[in-house]
Amino acid sequence: MPEPAADRRTVEVRVELKPGIVDAEAETVQKALGLLGVPSVRHVSTAHIYDLEFERVSAEEARRLAQEAVDRLLANPVIHRVTIVVPPA
Repeated sequence: MPEPAADRRTVEVRVELKPGIVDAEAETVQKALGLLGVPSVRHVSTAHIYDLEFERVSAEEARRLAQEAVDRLLANPVIHRVTIVVPPA
């Protein structure tokens, strides 16, 4: 039987490049938009969004586990900035 949704907590982790770090993918998209006739795109940036779903944890524990995932796998603190959002239960 599936776990009830009330026992689950989803945390959003957004990982983006810090200002000053070259975002080659965004530069390519911006150039392609111009070539496709989408004018006046002043800035493009990219980000990865990870939705981590935890079972039977408090908001504090979910944030701690998400931070551990960031520290161990999802981001490089030298080049990335990270935002972790834990919605209220």
